[in-house]
Amino acid sequence: MRDYNKLRAFELADALVILIYQVTRNFPKDELYGLTSQMRRSAVSVPSNIVEGSTRTSQVEYLRFLEIAFGSLKELHYQFSIASRLKYIKEKDIIEFESNFIETEKVLSSLIRSLHKA
Repeated sequence: MRDYNKLRAFELADALVILIYQVTRNFPKDELYGLTSQMRRSAVSVPSNIVEGSTRTSQVEYLRFLEIAFGSLKELHYQFSIASRLKYIKEKDIIEFESNFIETEKVLSSLIRSLHKA
């Protein structure tokens, strides 16, 4: 079994969950069961899939869960874009989030690529 706590991708994804929960608190109440809920589910899905994949003994299965995590991360990034365009997110927060998304995507993508080569 792999130790997901040692993965930079997990650390970044976990931090992103907290940021998403904090920013979605300020979304309009009529988005509670819409964009707010969807973004939170997508955010939690990223580190959750990293954790679940780390319990798999097969590298193929592990890789599959990391790819699912990456898909959820890209989905979240798109949802964030929608929320930004709807002006649900403050301008100053957009820059910080974009930086976090890009770093998390790069690190997780690198991990996936390294496993494909192994």
